[in-house]
Amino acid sequence: MSSSSTIHMSHGSFTRKGWLLFAVMAVVWGMPYLFIKEAVASYPPVAVVAGRTLIGGVVLLPFAIRAGALRPALQVWPWVLLFGTIEMAGPFLLLSHAETQLPSGLTGLLVATVPLFATLIALLRGDRSALTSLRLVGLAMGFTGVAIVVIGPGLVTHDTGSIVAIVEVLFTAVLYAIAPFVIAAKLSHVPSLGTITFALFAIGLAYLPAALLVTDGSPTFRATASLVLLGVICTALAFVVFFALIREVGPVRAPLFTYVNPFVAMILGVMLLSEPVTPGLLIGFPIVLIGCWLAATGGRLRSAE
Repeated sequence: MSSSSTIHMSHGSFTRKGWLLFAVMAVVWGMPYLFIKEAVASYPPVAVVAGRTLIGGVVLLPFAIRAGALRPALQVWPWVLLFGTIEMAGPFLLLSHAETQLPSGLTGLLVATVPLFATLIALLRGDRSALTSLRLVGLAMGFTGVAIVVIGPGLVTHDTGSIVAIVEVLFTAVLYAIAPFVIAAKLSHVPSLGTITFALFAIGLAYLPAALLVTDGSPTFRATASLVLLGVICTALAFVVFFALIREVGPVRAPLFTYVNPFVAMILGVMLLSEPVTPGLLIGFPIVLIGCWLAATGGRLRSAE
């Protein structure tokens, strides 16, 4: 990735390369919930955040240096740190803590509400295109589907810990919906590789002291392997592919892979962790996805460029 590879470069349609990048993102950002669930079995949430960000930063650092992408990021470091806080520091910790209470598949589904919150943010910003009837129907459907999944029997215990965890994941979705506005307003001219690498290291180093204090030093091999895969595949690789997808197909179509992520998270959770499939999940899951799609697109099969 060259230093000119900023996030606003292209608004093209899907090509063969675009579909390949789309497929990769659909999988790699459907996998982190499994790896987080495995990692928090032995590591405290703060250690999971420190580990995945520092591992991701170490993987990307040689490429960022070779591309000369760090200097532009350093020149706007306050905005890079703000982006890192909203996109990484808050969400990574919230998700890691939430998955000590929630199934990984449910976590992935709740994160899929990002388009709902993005639509709400657009409404608050006065975007009249978000006021269409189908978008508003989508909002209602999406949050209704979430309620069906969460309230339905068998998936969560409905105790205080589970309720707090659900709120944590939904707040994560809010942060994920806000982050693109920071990029578009303040970081669109900065090489994405520099932004990602700098933010990963900054967040990782900030969490490292607390991680060292609370980690007891006896994690399992499975948890450690999950943490490494979380850092390499779901952090370093995922962010690079995500920005490559944006350059290939444009920022309007790029996030469409988020509708596939919950399927991946659910399948992995059921197959590898024996997580339950409840009637509430079977009913609410498609309602959430349809609602998110309507809220984000207004029912259009193709988004306008």
